[in-house]
Amino acid sequence: MFSEKKSNPSQVLERNIIGKNTALVGDIKSEGDFRIDGKVEGNIKTRGRVIIGREGKVDGTIECTHADIEGTFNGKLHVDDLLSLKATASITGEVVLGKLSVEPGANFNASCNMKGSVKSLKNETPGTSHGQRKPEKTA
Repeated sequence: MFSEKKSNPSQVLERNIIGKNTALVGDIKSEGDFRIDGKVEGNIKTRGRVIIGREGKVDGTIECTHADIEGTFNGKLHVDDLLSLKATASITGEVVLGKLSVEPGANFNASCNMKGSVKSLKNETPGTSHGQRKPEKTA
């Protein structure tokens, strides 16, 4: 009658917070999400989301799946899926991402490489481009 809800033991829902008056120097590796309201100097690597709050500052490298930035980032940023920059964000450095969302007012001074899959046209005939048809032969 009622289905049993099974938990996935490989999915860890960690939430890590670096507070407003906290400064951290070093590398961080985790499976969970991060919210940074203080200052981090170093590398952050996670499969989760990284949120840099309005007063947060990161100098270093971030590798993550999603990122929401309201504060300041300087360094290398690698986001597998969506990078969302709020109006108060300031980004400097190198960025590799899947998708980008930028609110008006954000400061984005970075080299940006958007990775993504090449979409193919389904109705395209081999040897043609942009969906154009081959001319028909007349006798």
